[in-house]
Amino acid sequence: MYRNNRVGVVIPAYKEELLIVPTLESVPDFVDRIYAVDDASPDNTGALIDSYTKKDSRVFPIHHKRNKGVGAAIISGYKQALVDGMDYVAVMAGDNQMDPLFLPELLDPVVDGAADYSVGNRLVNEEFRRGMSKWRFIGNSILTLLTKIASGYWQLMDPQNGYTVISRRALETVSLDAIYPRYGYCNDLLVWLNTFGFKVKNVPHPARYGLERSKIKYSTYIVRLSWLLLNAFIWRLKTKYVLLSFHPLVFFYLAGALFTFFSVLFGLYAIWFKFIMGNPIFVPGVVSVIVFGIGVQFLLSAMTFDMQEENKGTWYN
Repeated sequence: MYRNNRVGVVIPAYKEELLIVPTLESVPDFVDRIYAVDDASPDNTGALIDSYTKKDSRVFPIHHKRNKGVGAAIISGYKQALVDGMDYVAVMAGDNQMDPLFLPELLDPVVDGAADYSVGNRLVNEEFRRGMSKWRFIGNSILTLLTKIASGYWQLMDPQNGYTVISRRALETVSLDAIYPRYGYCNDLLVWLNTFGFKVKNVPHPARYGLERSKIKYSTYIVRLSWLLLNAFIWRLKTKYVLLSFHPLVFFYLAGALFTFFSVLFGLYAIWFKFIMGNPIFVPGVVSVIVFGIGVQFLLSAMTFDMQEENKGTWYN
């Protein structure tokens, strides 16, 4: 128990035979249940999880018959935690990267009711992200910006951080089966949480790297996730600001996108008008710049309205 609440920890694991046991050993004593999810690992990860249940009765092994992705592994743990009546559920990766000493700091804002979802933040300063490669930091920064826009959590940092705590009521509200099953699940979950008005809090903690190696290839991951976030962004606007409630920022976003798109087309026409047709570029060039400025103004206004909606409370309050 933690402050008279039942706490579960989900540990997704894929090919983590070197680190899964140290990870299980590190889980604090106040945790009531440990959901160790073997995502069809071809190595001894699953066997090591099963063996560890003899040492620690809190461990509940879950085995996927086929590899479904880290998001699907976490969702399997979430679902079992709901069945077992956990009040709060944390996620700690199976690579022993997440320092258990910071788990209370992630739990406290959620237990206190200040948020329904807390996310670790390794990007807050240089000391905390020490050991993170520049390429990884740049990738995280790009994805942070894209996730801010898509999710509507404009104050959020480090959304790629998998060290999280979520409340039972949030888990019971979002559609767990609809969450993206692979890398990108954390970004997709944030979109769902914002759509239903749940508050999210960043909790600073230092990065911890050891024997593990990141399985994310940022060169392809950013492109793939950008498409996911675009679709999630459109779904959030439709669901939150049209179906569940209404806000004119939807029209601001739409107008901004259209004006910006047509300004680019008109800019290309201006170039063709000048260099192919041999005509003066001044008039079409000025028109394209004006249209582009109008589009940007609409987009900035929409973002401002979205920021104002960020912490207004859940849809059922």
